[in-house]
Amino acid sequence: MSAVNIPLDHLMLLACLIFAVGLVGIMIRRNVLYILMSLEIVLNGVSLAFVSAGAHWGVADGQIMFLLILSLAAAEVSVGLGLILQIHRKYGTLNIDQLREMKG
Repeated sequence: MSAVNIPLDHLMLLACLIFAVGLVGIMIRRNVLYILMSLEIVLNGVSLAFVSAGAHWGVADGQIMFLLILSLAAAEVSVGLGLILQIHRKYGTLNIDQLREMKG
């Protein structure tokens, strides 16, 4: 069985597309939960870029950066979901536009 070599250009293009989808999701969505999900998509795009570049050049730096991004994403999810629960309990909504108008 032989390994299939995918060109670095194709992998970087895919990583850029994933990053762009996440970035558009962050800018367009008004729900805090969807914004956090879009942020995870952005982090996945960056992780793919690091891993594919590291595999292309034959170094483990990309995988090390992936582990760093993975731990950052886990911390972001745990803190973000805790904040979302508290915001929903206090205000009853997750819409950013409505939360921006509230005082207190």
